[in-house]
Amino acid sequence: MADNEQAESGAEAPVAAPKGKLKLIIAAVGLFAIIGGGAATWFFFFRHHGEEMHAEAPAPKPPVFIDVPDMLVNLVGSPGERVQYLKVRVVLEVKEEKQVEAIKPTMPRVTDIFQTYMRELRPVDLNGSAGLFRLKEELTRRVNAVVAPSEVNAVLFKEIVVQ
Repeated sequence: MADNEQAESGAEAPVAAPKGKLKLIIAAVGLFAIIGGGAATWFFFFRHHGEEMHAEAPAPKPPVFIDVPDMLVNLVGSPGERVQYLKVRVVLEVKEEKQVEAIKPTMPRVTDIFQTYMRELRPVDLNGSAGLFRLKEELTRRVNAVVAPSEVNAVLFKEIVVQ
């Protein structure tokens, strides 16, 4: 009977050891989870983000504007109607100052191409904001054809009067 007790107690000892190791492994995994969670919390929330040096993009340069001389043209009308006039004051928007020097010598051509186009307009072509938008787009397209290889970003209206 003593042999049976020793055999049983010997059998119980190896069975008890794996339960103790399992508890130890679970405790170790839990400890690592707590330490990892604390490290992740510190990394995402408490770390000072202001200390890092980030390369910032340079601030964009403000555009440069070129005044175009005032233009006064008569609009095409039906026979017998009173003559209507269009007075326009525009500004050309370019990216850099060096483009201004390239465009200034071509300013007589720019004025000519604008007046030639606007003399063919009718008063109904300028009705509403859609008409003015089409005029702006057409003037931008024409000025870019004249000043190439320089580029004008936009033609901006300072004043526009139909009378």
